[in-house]
Amino acid sequence: MDNSDLNANEYLRGIVLNLPEKPGIYQYLNSEGTIIYVGKAKNLKKRVYSYFNKNHEPGKTRVLVSKIVDIRYIVVNSEEDALLLENNLIKKYKPRYNVLLKDDKTYPSICVQNEYFPRVYKTRKIIRNGSSYYGPYSHLPSMYALLDLIKHLYPIRTCSLNLSPENIKAGKYNVCLEYHIKNCAGPCIELQTHDEYMRNIAEIKEILKGNTSEISKAIFQKMNELATELKFEEAQILKRKYDLIENYRSKSEVVSSTLHNVDVFSIEEDGERAAFINYLHITNGAINQAFTFEYKKRLGETKEELLELGIIEMRERYKSLSPEIIIPFKIDMNLNNVLFTIPQRGDKKKLLDLSILNVKQYKVDRMKQAEKLNPEQRSLKLMKEIQLLLKLDRPPLHIECFDNSNIQGSDAVAACVVFKRIKPSKKEYRKYIIKTVEGADDYASMKEVVKRRYERLREENASLPDLIITDGGKGQMEAVRKALEEINIRIPIAGLAKDKKHRTSEFLYGFPVQTIGLKQGTPLFKLFEQIQDEVHRFAITFHRQKRSKRQLASTLDDIKGIGQKTKQLLLVNLKSVKRIKESTLEELIPIIGKAKAEIVFNYFNQEILANK
Repeated sequence: MDNSDLNANEYLRGIVLNLPEKPGIYQYLNSEGTIIYVGKAKNLKKRVYSYFNKNHEPGKTRVLVSKIVDIRYIVVNSEEDALLLENNLIKKYKPRYNVLLKDDKTYPSICVQNEYFPRVYKTRKIIRNGSSYYGPYSHLPSMYALLDLIKHLYPIRTCSLNLSPENIKAGKYNVCLEYHIKNCAGPCIELQTHDEYMRNIAEIKEILKGNTSEISKAIFQKMNELATELKFEEAQILKRKYDLIENYRSKSEVVSSTLHNVDVFSIEEDGERAAFINYLHITNGAINQAFTFEYKKRLGETKEELLELGIIEMRERYKSLSPEIIIPFKIDMNLNNVLFTIPQRGDKKKLLDLSILNVKQYKVDRMKQAEKLNPEQRSLKLMKEIQLLLKLDRPPLHIECFDNSNIQGSDAVAACVVFKRIKPSKKEYRKYIIKTVEGADDYASMKEVVKRRYERLREENASLPDLIITDGGKGQMEAVRKALEEINIRIPIAGLAKDKKHRTSEFLYGFPVQTIGLKQGTPLFKLFEQIQDEVHRFAITFHRQKRSKRQLASTLDDIKGIGQKTKQLLLVNLKSVKRIKESTLEELIPIIGKAKAEIVFNYFNQEILANK
């Protein structure tokens, strides 16, 4: 260690030893003065000291520590303040070694404008001018459904006119088309009073908060009062509003209406790379907000750490003050006046299950999307799965699979199919006629073919596969092992066994052979099923060709100068060898031409021609 390193370490040690034992956030800086990591702590001294008092495993944490040349910190009053400050600083500086929130899109909100006659509209810009904002809405259909409900319930103006009391009294405006089609009540010419308009706005705000049940009850009560007073027309107008709200509530309500102002969080990890967090906000038993987002991991963060970050991020983004948060597991987090609940049954458990269902579906959708954008990603993932499953030294970029085909030992053949990067490489497929085996001996046939295959590849200095698969069980695997042993080649061997219905049922590996558990329907199972089906198809097709060729063999095969096509033409037109023999030269010429007709005619009439 040189003097500069020593001095740097002494400098950092001095900072760490003098850190306060209070909650706060800490920032690590590199030699360029760039913030590379932001963290929170209940106890700043203990937390920061933990980075320097032990040897970290090789990986990103060790790299991070090696790059730290300076430490800054901010002391706060509580753990909650530390959480909020950490979240804000991560978003502000985007440090290299912090988790990255991948969702940075701007989602629309619904704005109730701060003006004399407020407008209600969607916007992506938040202007701090006293206006009220509701959202943001990640699911646009939900937002449009709300706006449509409001439009049908209340005649709110859509124009951008400056409807100040002075301008209205001065008579500056006239009603527009919206008034004539009854979408607006005409406040611009005092056909609707300010008090009546603001009562509508107050109800709209309650609906946007999710308090539809209270509005529905109030409308229902007023409707009955009007009916009692025999004001049926006015009551009918309210009934229409009541039906609209109830219809909306029936589509959005998912649990008991007793659940109110509750946040729900769930998390699903994607290996060591990413995590997905789902957030639901419940108001009066209905989902008022729903959002799923992704964190990209940097230092192998735990589920608990990521969930804590997600809770702070979403509650800040949606301005949630819910006194209860439903979560799937215990976390080391305390928020003022907030109860954390891990439900085991009941309506709260149903809500948590719904959140988990959504986050899992989001993960599947992202994976499918990624595969469409980058097909290679799927291949790499499957190869990595096989490597981990079989504990291979490297991903199996090159896989070969063998199968035999015969009928009671006759026309015995074998086939080899090749998969490169999980895709069929058909130009490298090979067919084999069994040469040394008598009768129906699948094991001996497999041994012969494998031995021939890899002796040839070795002679040609061609690359050997990373994995061999047999269409068959323990016997076929043992035959392959013996063949490789005899030619001194080591390649991992697996087997695919079928059930009584001739469907892929077991994946076998190793010696002694073990059954590897694979869930049916998974991408990996489907891949092995595809490989087995492909080698079987290729082998059986070759077998049928060979058998058909043998069955078609006839006296015509002995005629020099007559090929397969000519033979087929003769058999198609004349149906049998007997009729070909009996045909005259004149009958043969139109079918196969003069030259070949003379060859065929002379062959079958040698004796007659010799006696002439």
